[in-house]
Amino acid sequence: MKILIVRFSSIGDIVLTSSVVRCLKLQLQDAEIHFLTKNAFQSIVASNDHINKVFSINKSINEVLADLKVENYDWVIDLHNNVRTKGLKWKLRRPNKNFRKLTLQKLLLVNFKKDTMPELHVVDRYFETVAHLGVKPDGKPGDFYIDASNEIDPRVYGLQPFKYVTIAIGAQHATKRLPVEKLVALIELISQPIVLVGGPTDIVASEEILRLLSKKIIDTCGNLNLQQSASIVKQSAHLITHDTGMMHIASCLGVKMSTIWGNTVPAFGMTPYVPNDTSLFSVHEVKGLSCRPCSKIGHEKCPKGHFKCMMEQDLQRISQSI
Repeated sequence: MKILIVRFSSIGDIVLTSSVVRCLKLQLQDAEIHFLTKNAFQSIVASNDHINKVFSINKSINEVLADLKVENYDWVIDLHNNVRTKGLKWKLRRPNKNFRKLTLQKLLLVNFKKDTMPELHVVDRYFETVAHLGVKPDGKPGDFYIDASNEIDPRVYGLQPFKYVTIAIGAQHATKRLPVEKLVALIELISQPIVLVGGPTDIVASEEILRLLSKKIIDTCGNLNLQQSASIVKQSAHLITHDTGMMHIASCLGVKMSTIWGNTVPAFGMTPYVPNDTSLFSVHEVKGLSCRPCSKIGHEKCPKGHFKCMMEQDLQRISQSI
């Protein structure tokens, strides 16, 4: 059976598809799994042993449409379910199943603070799309593969493996990130050695953190690729992270973590996916705010101007959760 899985973005969402990929490959006899994503995220799935072929696009599905038609898929499993994937399925004209996005329920929660979301992790909703094939969750976390060439020895930074704390300072939207001054205050409360991880867009923040700190820490922001940063995280004793892609990568790697939530809420079903060990992570959020959640994704600044969902975080409690 030949199956195409479609998920274009983003890092965390693609990482969360890995459980479905694994179960399709292992539970279906002679399954051949293909994956379609964006070029920017191809590296996340390229090393996955359960995927036979990866297709990627820059802007348009027409870039790969001819190649996909040749494959003559038995099933197209659409784990994105947007306008672009609807067009893809119409053009391929193959049997398909769609991810249940719960758009109405999310709108009710964001706009009216009425929680009608099912108590289901998004991964369990991913599995709904393959239930007709007899594929079921195996009770394990997802997979994230790090190539040997991207493994980092923390001792090059003067760190002992599993003796330091990693902080993933980034997130795609500002309302999902602790402000620099709060990160500095949090770091001052932590006694263990600390490493900052993040991409090129986090360099300005990391440099400001280093300038304001009264102690020395290791900053790798902008210097490592995603797999290399994941290698640093994998060998840490603990991760502090926002609701972002590195949180989901860490859950695949079995890393203990403290998760910090701003404008988004765990009720969206996007907490770390560790079905048999929820003690692996703690949740830190400011409850009781009438404005939260203000978005299912995020904003570049607080719509209300006060940013209480991050400014009122209990930093002492976060530091004690390590």
